[in-house]
Amino acid sequence: MADSSENKVAFELVTPVGLLTSEEVDMVVVPGSAGDFGVLPGHAPLSTTVRPGVINVHNDRAVTRSLFVEGGFAEATPERCTVLAEGATDVADISAEDAKARLSAAEEAYNAADDDAKEAAENELDIARAQAHAAGASASH
Repeated sequence: MADSSENKVAFELVTPVGLLTSEEVDMVVVPGSAGDFGVLPGHAPLSTTVRPGVINVHNDRAVTRSLFVEGGFAEATPERCTVLAEGATDVADISAEDAKARLSAAEEAYNAADDDAKEAAENELDIARAQAHAAGASASH
């Protein structure tokens, strides 16, 4: 079997602001639109949309970093996983209070939205729910 240092996958997370992270990892788990998927070295080529949720970066058999993404696109190849996210934040930087406030504002906006604004309000509500879940999950660790 190959040395574990050779058995890595390149992971890049890019937002409209720029490159958030670029690192060699053992595995990355991405919240795909059809469910979470893990990318290991040798992964079959895949392109998919990403739903709001948490990307977990694994090294040495443990999650070493968790990143909240607001949605986007992901591409996996045998050598790399690239995520183009609409927005991203380290889960450790999300306060439960801010996440609750965002969720409350999103719920109010959704309830007040007319037909033309309903889709955008629903999208923000989905993001706010996922962020609140991520903030709650991070508080329990």
